[in-house]
Amino acid sequence: MRKVIAAMNMTIDGFCDHTAGIADDELHEHYEELIRDAGILLYGRITYQLMEYWRTVLEHPEGNKSEYDFAVTMDKIPKLVFSHTLKSTDWNTASLATGSLEEEVEKLKKQEGKDILVGSPSLIVALTKLGLIDEYQLCVHPVVEGKGLPLFKNITERTVLKLIKTKIFKSGAITLYYQAPNK
Repeated sequence: MRKVIAAMNMTIDGFCDHTAGIADDELHEHYEELIRDAGILLYGRITYQLMEYWRTVLEHPEGNKSEYDFAVTMDKIPKLVFSHTLKSTDWNTASLATGSLEEEVEKLKKQEGKDILVGSPSLIVALTKLGLIDEYQLCVHPVVEGKGLPLFKNITERTVLKLIKTKIFKSGAITLYYQAPNK
């Protein structure tokens, strides 16, 4: 059975903001490897539209190898987008989900293949509530943002996770790998 992995960058005070972290070469290489080792990425509309940025990096490379390599990997991986407002996607590796989040994820988990990555805060919250996340990979950046979208917004039940490993970056960011309960 495939594993569902919630992967997110966040500030030390718990906010998700792709502009607040330290996006250096080492971090791009880390996420390139994570995506390369996955079978599919799940996004909500907002994060999907933010990630479309990487298509422009492919179209107009500016010489940063780690960013370009990340963009190539991002372009190749299948993406399933959950949206009530999008009618279509024009990224050839992206498609819109037709079923509910729970139905689609349970179906994907039963299939053979590489793990399922979830990269949208709203989907991480929804899947946490459904008990469908197997592992959390939270990259905490040494930044206090003071405002923004909290990752676990609207989570009202206490959940105890098991720390299974850590990865420290030269920037001071650290990825915490947690196993979800009963997994």
